[in-house]
Amino acid sequence: MDLENKTVAELKDMLRDQSLPVSGTKTQLLERLKGNEPVEAVLSLEEETKPDDGVLFDENVPWWRSTDLLTPQALMAVGVVVMMIAAVFIIRPSWLGFTPNYEYELIDYDAAQTRTFAEELVAFGHPDWEGRMSGTVEEANASAYIAAQFEAMGMTSTLHSYQVPMHHVNAEPSLRICTQGIGGTSPCEGPFAFGSQVIQFQHRIDYVIQGFSGRSEYTFQDDVQLTDLGNGTDDALWASAGGTIGYVRSGASLGGNTGIFSMAAENNLAGLIFVNKDANCGQIEANDCVPIFKGSRIDEVTDANGGSIPTELPFIAMSKDAGELIEQAIFNATGSQGVLEMIIDVTNDEERTIYVPCGEIRGKSSEVVIVGGHHDTVYHAQGAVDDTSGTASVMEIGRQISEIVNNTGKPERTLRFCTWGGEEEGLYGSRAYVQAFQNSLQDNLRLYLNLDMNHVDSDTANRGNSVTLFGNNQDDMDHIERITELYKNKRSDVADRYDIQLRTLTGDKGEADGMPYNSDHGPFVYDLGGGERGRAVVCYGSGSWEYHTYADTMDRFNEESLGVSVTIYGTYMRFLAYSNE
Repeated sequence: MDLENKTVAELKDMLRDQSLPVSGTKTQLLERLKGNEPVEAVLSLEEETKPDDGVLFDENVPWWRSTDLLTPQALMAVGVVVMMIAAVFIIRPSWLGFTPNYEYELIDYDAAQTRTFAEELVAFGHPDWEGRMSGTVEEANASAYIAAQFEAMGMTSTLHSYQVPMHHVNAEPSLRICTQGIGGTSPCEGPFAFGSQVIQFQHRIDYVIQGFSGRSEYTFQDDVQLTDLGNGTDDALWASAGGTIGYVRSGASLGGNTGIFSMAAENNLAGLIFVNKDANCGQIEANDCVPIFKGSRIDEVTDANGGSIPTELPFIAMSKDAGELIEQAIFNATGSQGVLEMIIDVTNDEERTIYVPCGEIRGKSSEVVIVGGHHDTVYHAQGAVDDTSGTASVMEIGRQISEIVNNTGKPERTLRFCTWGGEEEGLYGSRAYVQAFQNSLQDNLRLYLNLDMNHVDSDTANRGNSVTLFGNNQDDMDHIERITELYKNKRSDVADRYDIQLRTLTGDKGEADGMPYNSDHGPFVYDLGGGERGRAVVCYGSGSWEYHTYADTMDRFNEESLGVSVTIYGTYMRFLAYSNE
């Protein structure tokens, strides 16, 4: 058979007819077909005398030498049986307990290129605060860059945009304490400020604005009072704090930012300060516990505020050391009690535009495999790990798969590469995308792969070296397990440095063994509609103490570690692209 002149598509059709794998280059397809060509065999039987009808066996001839058993019909029957037995061991059907012999080809990984993607994304950050907060020009510029990169890879590129609820930090905030001189009678500022001391807290280092904070213009002259709410568990203290700024220490289960923000709204507080007393203390900066940005579920806060967003309720998080300065100057003062200035300029009751850039490689079918990560960050940090690392990984997988498609031919399935805005404030980008394409995704989504902080810090000796790959479908995780073993064998120089852990989570939403709804895979698993859960695999890495702090910078970036998830998940994406699994 003249196979050399066949097209790749024709060769794949021939392989499918023979139940053989269809992935690989044309040379590999040819080798597979040639290795499976039938060998012609000639069977010659001498003509023998047929015994009398009444004599089946000669008593003097052993049964295994009986010429009656060597008739063409008998030989044919034996041959059929032998072929059937051989077929069982060659085809190895899963219904008989055999594990299929899948053929995986590891994709390549370029650590230097991945780092370049990350550095170029970080460069789009705010000139002062460094972040790419959703709804800002920084996020818009980063999204346009990602879309352009997908197009340069040869994909069809689309830049989706959505209007969503989003707070916006308009200007540099100010937080100061003044202890007035001359027995508390001297003004804090001006030519007559004799003996007054003013402490200026450093934005981003000492405190950060929290998700959907309101605005305030509290000056020293306003002398707004603070109420010590302890760990926030005393309802009576909350009820007494109306019109004051509530001061809450971490350490109790309060339902996160949403819980304490809702309590502040219900009790008509003038502001809210949440002090980090226990998270990552001494791990980032001396013995301090640095402030961490967290979002708030604005719908719940709005309900607590009587149906409207509390626009004049500022909400900040402070470091332990900065909080202790407030405690000393105000709650524990032995002389003049300090007064606080809190000027926060945030708009939180408007919608803003967020973006979802996607690159697509159209397959022969409408069934789609999507890989994604979020390109937005907290407003006050580079977000090198969260989630510049994941976005750079998506781009590198896209670059590698595009080259494979160019060399191999059109995939069976459509492949899509997307990055999400709005993740940090409530998964807005992925939720809006799933809602917009719900009908198509219900029918065609084969798998969603999520890369969010899929990174291991270079200081693995002190921080751990684990990478966790998990999903909600056993078949997918069986493939991931086999690919992981192949990766460990073929790329042991890197794989041996990391503890690659696998988990299968098949429980319902909210259960301990269910997929968490904490990143952009959530909408693809739980929001497709129709009563069906989508299939997803996710990767998280270890060691990110700087998560949601000003210290999440490229200084700690470890591009090598991203190769674990990029190679394993990218290889599975390649497998799904050219198989019917």
